[in-house]
Amino acid sequence: MAAQQARSRESFDNDWFFHKGDIPIKYAVKAGMTGGITDNGKREEGEWLDIAYVDQESAESAIPKEWSRVKIPHDWVVEGNFMNDPNLGSRPASHGYLPTGIGVYRKLFALPSHDLGKKISLHFDGVMGISTVWINGHVIGTYNSGYSSVQYDISDIVRYGDEGNNVIVVKVDANRYEGWWYEGGGIYRHIWLQKTDRLHVAQWGTYVTTPYVSDEIADIHLQTRLHNEYELDQACELKSTVKDAEGVTVGFVSEKVTIAQLDQKQVDQLVSVAKPRLWSPEHPYLYELLTEVIVEGTTVDTYRTSFGIRTIAFTREGFILNGKPTLLKGTCNHQDFAGVGVALPDRVIAYKLQLLKEMGCNAYRSAHHPPSPELLAMCDRLGLMVMDENRKLDSSSEGIAELQSLIMRDRNHPSVIAWCLENEEILEGKITGARVLRSLVQVARKLDPTRPTLAAMNHGWNGEGYSDQVDIVGYNYGQRNAQDVTDHYAYPSRIILGSESASSTTTRGIYEVDQERGYCPAYEGVLMPSWSCTVEKAWNDLLQHPFLSGVFIWTGFDYRGEPTPYRWPCVLSHFGIMDICGFPKDVYYYLKSVWTEEPMVHILPHWNWAGREGELMDVWVYSNGDQVELSLNGKSLGTMPMIPAGHLEWKVPYESGEMRAIAYRDKKPVAEKKLQTTGAPASIQLEPDRQDIQADGMDVSLVKVSILDAQGRVVPTADNEVLFEVEGPGLLLGVGNGNPSSHEPDKANRRRAFNGYCLALIQAHAQAGEIVLRGTSSGLKSAEIKIAVR
Repeated sequence: MAAQQARSRESFDNDWFFHKGDIPIKYAVKAGMTGGITDNGKREEGEWLDIAYVDQESAESAIPKEWSRVKIPHDWVVEGNFMNDPNLGSRPASHGYLPTGIGVYRKLFALPSHDLGKKISLHFDGVMGISTVWINGHVIGTYNSGYSSVQYDISDIVRYGDEGNNVIVVKVDANRYEGWWYEGGGIYRHIWLQKTDRLHVAQWGTYVTTPYVSDEIADIHLQTRLHNEYELDQACELKSTVKDAEGVTVGFVSEKVTIAQLDQKQVDQLVSVAKPRLWSPEHPYLYELLTEVIVEGTTVDTYRTSFGIRTIAFTREGFILNGKPTLLKGTCNHQDFAGVGVALPDRVIAYKLQLLKEMGCNAYRSAHHPPSPELLAMCDRLGLMVMDENRKLDSSSEGIAELQSLIMRDRNHPSVIAWCLENEEILEGKITGARVLRSLVQVARKLDPTRPTLAAMNHGWNGEGYSDQVDIVGYNYGQRNAQDVTDHYAYPSRIILGSESASSTTTRGIYEVDQERGYCPAYEGVLMPSWSCTVEKAWNDLLQHPFLSGVFIWTGFDYRGEPTPYRWPCVLSHFGIMDICGFPKDVYYYLKSVWTEEPMVHILPHWNWAGREGELMDVWVYSNGDQVELSLNGKSLGTMPMIPAGHLEWKVPYESGEMRAIAYRDKKPVAEKKLQTTGAPASIQLEPDRQDIQADGMDVSLVKVSILDAQGRVVPTADNEVLFEVEGPGLLLGVGNGNPSSHEPDKANRRRAFNGYCLALIQAHAQAGEIVLRGTSSGLKSAEIKIAVR
């Protein structure tokens, strides 16, 4: 058998049908007797089938008219209508006023006869809600976590070749909430159909560590679990090859192994790599381990593991990466995004991560749940360090299993630098909580002793030995009463991390409090929750006290739900450095000024204030220059030395025209920013993030839609509604505008601009060609772009 045929892992995302609402499917007293939509591609007759047909809704045809064709990832909750019902979430306003419910997915698929004898398994990366899966009338499992991955061995119950087609049904109950933020509902992450020989590398069966790293050499420890599902002992050769990023072999080891029947065996191997190239945010270099299982000269399984070589250490004085003190410049992030809810295509995940990286971010916290596998792979490639997070403080058998799944799945990613075992649990600082946490720590240390454990705490730091259980004590909003700094000196063995900071509430393009519409001004500190602080203070606290290791700002992006300090009509959070579309707020430019070296200067507010001539305006400037000069209509308003890690303020009487800021370094101009009073909206501009995308049925181009005046300037107060038309091999996947109080649907062919901008997500079909996107609006000049699908 050729190596490329030894294992297959195929996308199972396409050709699903979806029914919104429950379909009663009774428990099968005898296996395979469920029947109905779970077992039939067409209507059949017969006594036992009549008994089994409990879902009469499906009796007339295989797929009733009320079912819709969908593609995975899919979130049906984002397709709903906002409702002023505070009871929809786990607490009032928490889930963005979108109803959940129950949904049912169904798919027919065939397997060739030559697959008989292989191990066939289905892998769900994430199903939001309590999911139950049937195949051919057999219940194959129910899973309670919406954030963890789950796999099912379906070898025995699928039909092969002439035996007939297979029917899979997945019922998802999204009525139970796991968190206090928007969670969506449905099969919102990828599904994979995997085929292997019965002798194969076990699920998540490799573990790569680097016990010794120097400039000259790195020792690579390879741990491989082999699974023999034959009824006889199996002898094989385990061949492990390490390749560099160019595909050149840099290490090799082979070993003869015998695995007992129906058993697993762990094999430890050691290989050395000369002149290792270290993984870091600046140089995210990746190696690959190719694992081959060979029986009598034939490769029966291949397994690929991407990994990096790097060293990490959290100390009393801060975080050290590859021997160098490194400040963690992080953001906390939920999953959702404009237009798609939590069902993010891979390209949208990459888009979000790239925006964070461009801002100067080097760390990502997956709050408060395990991330998708794709996100971690992208962080590996982009160079973002990850705080990988367990969903909750739970040492039940189910809670332990979910933590084991998380660590075994993610422990080869060089981006992962810590295991966060819980977040803001009520039992922090309590003896019961300490016992539960201890059990989780034991699991983490056994499965991966190379990374530290962490609890992200917002209280109870010094109670009942709770903090003593973990390697790092996380301080969420530790600036309150200087708790983090005080504890650093009071507890001489404690390692501290600023695990969550700021929670500064601002709305993009808004510069005054607007309680009626639920908006927060961009000037930090005007509307602040009691527990929070400005982003500026959070960063300065770290600069003054680098023993805090890092800062993880809450949050990188706005998200649905938690519209603090408001409730209805507000349906989105205001915490983001960027809005839910990824459009920067003003505070984004503060972080860019302190997190990046490229010269920059930014001014707020906008300069469209008709009717307020002569009124004093608060003008703020962010820059990483030495000094900044501000001028209005050619008249200098003075030059100020830049406040390190701060901002500058002027009081400026409003007059229409042009505001200009020039940043200097060593008395030389290095950056300039202009604000101009614009005219009325006159035209639409469409700017795709990419004009060439792949014909894979999944790729996405994110199109920024701007409202311009007659001179081509963005009108910062424009709210024109834009109608979208798509022609060619693609579709309008969703829309958004970042308005936290907008109740417009995300799945629509139109969207109002919010303060000058909205967003359209264009997804490719599986055919090559050219997508044409048009944007029109009453009274405005329309726009058209072309996107190549290759």
